Amino acid sequence: MDFTANPTPYLSLVSAISYGAASMAMVFINKAVVMQYAYSMTLLTLQQLATGFLIHLGRITGYTKTRGFNVETAKKLFLVSLFYNANVAFALASLKGVNIPMYIAIKRLTPLAVLIAGFFYGKGRPTTQVTLSVILTAAGVIIAALGDFSFDLFGYAMAFTSVFFQTMYLVLVEKSGAEDGLSSVEIMFYNSVLSLPFLAFIIIATGEFPNSLSVIFEKSASLSFLVILILSLVMGIILNYTMFWCTIVNSALTTTIVGVLKGVGSTTLGFFLLGGVQVHALNVTGLVINTAGGVWYSIAKYHQKKKKQKLPKVAVMPDVEEGHRK
Repeated sequence: MDFTANPTPYLSLVSAISYGAASMAMVFINKAVVMQYAYSMTLLTLQQLATGFLIHLGRITGYTKTRGFNVETAKKLFLVSLFYNANVAFALASLKGVNIPMYIAIKRLTPLAVLIAGFFYGKGRPTTQVTLSVILTAAGVIIAALGDFSFDLFGYAMAFTSVFFQTMYLVLVEKSGAEDGLSSVEIMFYNSVLSLPFLAFIIIATGEFPNSLSVIFEKSASLSFLVILILSLVMGIILNYTMFWCTIVNSALTTTIVGVLKGVGSTTLGFFLLGGVQVHALNVTGLVINTAGGVWYSIAKYHQKKKKQKLPKVAVMPDVEEGHRK
């Protein structure tokens, strides 16, 4: 099933809300899993296996209208898959040492990275409002980090690296979906298939396999762990679909804005759920500034888009800055 063809304003809104809700839930679910299961790359491999299997099953049973595997398309989507898995792998690694509020604050820098990437490939300079908002967001991260008594250098490095790869794959997903006419389900399928060889090499090279599987079998006796693991696999599929759906129906920029807004709720809940947060005035102040910068950024981009929509259309080319799909 796919909804990306000729999206209506209603579907655009639903796709954005769905991605925001799934993204927020996934942060807490992944945090809960890695607190009990340290093999993050094996977890990612299982998520991709489950995604690819279910989509293939849906295609052969006629539930999803997707095309079969095409080598040329796979070549075009290779970098999308590489950047996606790098993003998730580094994000999972960062959650081992970074508490959820700080993790959200760092990931909130993705719009800044998208703007910088856009500047280098010809999108031009951002407006003053947008520039100031991302500066405020970045300042909030620095202040919050200074007040983070549980500071973990490795975790912070992993989170910042994840931001870089998230930026790259969002831009590529938007480009691939618009130019090649691929649906969100098809991109998910190619992403899963292309991921497996890379992930298999990683879990073997790092020594996770086969010990990681034996640990799963041992922990499967615990009902609570089993529930969290299955929930993680299911939510991994849902998050992938809603992320690709939102990016194709709207744009890479919209997806990052949704991520900023859902981060407000995640940051608040992160102080009370799963622990690991030492509350300090400097830390809280930084997170408030970071959140304010994120909200300001979203409002600035919204007004910028509204102004562009009011301008007379002089060509049939899509609006490159705001995405290939309206």
